[in-house]
Amino acid sequence: MSRIGKALITLPKGVQVTVGENNVIRVKGPKGELFEQLDERITIEIDGDTITVNRANEEKPVRALHGLYRSLVNNMVVGVSEGYKKQLELVGVGYKATATGSNLELALGFSHPIIVQFPKEVVVTATMEKGKNPMVYLESIDKQLLGQVAAKVRSLRKPEPYKGKGVRYTNEFIRRKAGKSASK
Repeated sequence: MSRIGKALITLPKGVQVTVGENNVIRVKGPKGELFEQLDERITIEIDGDTITVNRANEEKPVRALHGLYRSLVNNMVVGVSEGYKKQLELVGVGYKATATGSNLELALGFSHPIIVQFPKEVVVTATMEKGKNPMVYLESIDKQLLGQVAAKVRSLRKPEPYKGKGVRYTNEFIRRKAGKSASK
């Protein structure tokens, strides 16, 4: 049995879970509401403040879906109760970030500024302090959407290995290379 799939999901206070028709699970909490269409071979049992994810049979694709849907449901529960955050750091001379509403304007060393529009589910803020690198903070209740948006912003100028310039996550380690002067 899947070790991830058989783990119970504990519901925090204020979170409600319902399974509707067509196997759609809805999770509602203090920060918002999320829903997910489950595979017909996966069932959800709600018992008080715990959720159990079960599978129909022992076939390999169904076993893989068991752990997947348990993780998705757990991410939804954590998202509507606590939310998720990502921090991006802009490393480079002249790199700037300005957030206005759901738009983010970035100056990343190109001849023009880059404007990124975010979905309404993602809250973006940017800070620029003197003597520190500009920071971009992303918040959302949807973990999958937040990771996708953060990866899109990072892909605009990936960190390069020689000077370390680019957009990176704050906890990301960049493996640095020696330049051509190191060969002597």
